[in-house]
Amino acid sequence: MSGAPAPPGDTRMFTITALALLLSTALPPAAGAAPAHALDDPPLPEPVVLDGDERKRYLLHGLEEGAKAPKEGWKLLVVMPGGSGSADFASFVGRIRENALGDDWLVLQLVAPVWSEEQAKAKVWPTKRSPWPKMKFSCEELFEDALEDVRKEHELDPKYLFTLAWSSSGTLAYTLGLERKTPVTGTFVAMSVFKPELLPSLRGAKGRSFFLLHSPEDFIPIRMAEEARDQLKEHGAEVEYATYPGGHGWKGDVYGMMRRGLEHLEEEARSAKRRR
Repeated sequence: MSGAPAPPGDTRMFTITALALLLSTALPPAAGAAPAHALDDPPLPEPVVLDGDERKRYLLHGLEEGAKAPKEGWKLLVVMPGGSGSADFASFVGRIRENALGDDWLVLQLVAPVWSEEQAKAKVWPTKRSPWPKMKFSCEELFEDALEDVRKEHELDPKYLFTLAWSSSGTLAYTLGLERKTPVTGTFVAMSVFKPELLPSLRGAKGRSFFLLHSPEDFIPIRMAEEARDQLKEHGAEVEYATYPGGHGWKGDVYGMMRRGLEHLEEEARSAKRRR
């Protein structure tokens, strides 16, 4: 869904009505079924389009009316949805905010740019090392621009800037977590491929934290997640690895698994702070 055209100079992409429609739809198949206790509609996110370019979009979850920034700033989770990576994941991402994070978190949901119908199916999140012909910006640039836009309006705690990706967006999350200079302090990758030839040098893993989640029944071979675990550790990363039954997609205690991974990354961030 592309949403209504933004008025000249207006950075807000969707109308509240359009967002309400998104949030009332069922979860995309790649997200799996939500636990019964988590089916309440989450609050509406704030939709933003950057630089007047409808391909450069994000949604910001967690800014309820009257919300005040924590003393040290908001913790930030950047979600790159799997599957189509579209804004249709708004309700699922909103439930992540409500069910797997504390009140001191904001969630920045990137919307995958669409350059062509073929690209949207074959390479949902094109990067600098795995580009798509004639794309005008990479997904690393989308991340950087969206993050800078949020920083202009909201104070963030730089110790807690995590990414969450699954399926089609895993390569992007690994890329952001491995870049020599990155603001990312924790990386959560689920049910995704691991292809080092498409990534920055694994030397960038040293001192960084990763949580990897995969199902042995996934059509993506579990050896890829195991190779990621082993190779990242060999290069000095702190890596936690977990499995779940059921194959590709979010299955079972979805938000419990997410909460476990994110709490692990939080503990690693606290440990890093104590070491400093």
